[in-house]
Amino acid sequence: MALTTLDPRSALVLIDLQRGIVGAPTAPYPAAEVVARGVQLADAFRAQGLPVVLVRVTFAPDGSDAVPGRTDRGAAGGVRPEGWDVLVDELAGHPGDIVVTKRNWGAFYGTDLDLQLRRRGVTQIVLGGIATSIGVESTARAAYEHGYHVTLATDAMTDLDAEGHRASVERIFPRLGETGTTAEIVELLARR
Repeated sequence: MALTTLDPRSALVLIDLQRGIVGAPTAPYPAAEVVARGVQLADAFRAQGLPVVLVRVTFAPDGSDAVPGRTDRGAAGGVRPEGWDVLVDELAGHPGDIVVTKRNWGAFYGTDLDLQLRRRGVTQIVLGGIATSIGVESTARAAYEHGYHVTLATDAMTDLDAEGHRASVERIFPRLGETGTTAEIVELLARR
């Protein structure tokens, strides 16, 4: 479905645009392009007086608060380099932004994201970030289940591989909300 509208109380939610994640190889878009588009969106939302939420993922150094459970890839926690969980400079430093820290793939479970949004009367979220098929998709699914209108900025997100991105954008996101480009979303905001 093509992007049709943004609710008067929309919020931008950017997932995991932090040093340790934007440094990884990504596809189909380089992480630097995703960060630049995230900045465009954040500036447009701020200009309209709408909330900007920056979500970061982190774990205790010993991994004690990481998601438990056995996977083929091993434990979710582990040793991370110093500063890997710091938001990128391009997005940090705006006192009005909401920062949410998560320890799971999605930004709703175990955080105060839903509370922060509902207290501000938010009815729709626009999502971007890294990785499309992991943190972004998990957050989109939960947002849909929480009753938010969901818009996915498909060029303001990227994945660890192009196929993961494509599968989410083509197969999953049309079931959860509307998709659009950064330019289309900024244009809709400007018409408000």
